[in-house]
Amino acid sequence: MNTMTINGYDAVISYDAEIKMFRGEFIALNGGADFYATDVEGLYKEGEISLKVFLDMCKEEGVEPRKHFSGKFNLRVPPALHEQLAVQAAAHGKSINAWVLDLLAEQITAHAN
Repeated sequence: MNTMTINGYDAVISYDAEIKMFRGEFIALNGGADFYATDVEGLYKEGEISLKVFLDMCKEEGVEPRKHFSGKFNLRVPPALHEQLAVQAAAHGKSINAWVLDLLAEQITAHAN
């Protein structure tokens, strides 16, 4: 899967082989907004239309369009991995949380479009 940013909003792009079209779905919204096209140019065009409809509806209903995230999530890992994380974090002079946060940020940066 790939991502695309349209007017400051991120969408995940996938290919639907059944209908032979690309599908875009905006993420981190307080509702659903998707769009379809056969090429990248069409995705941008259809994405802009879908986003405008969604944002207009949010404005009309007094709803915040973006989903808010707390900054917290729980992650369960096997005990052996937990131990390895503790060892590596200590070796880097960091808490597990700080070390994993650095690793996640590195991965996001490495995979950003």
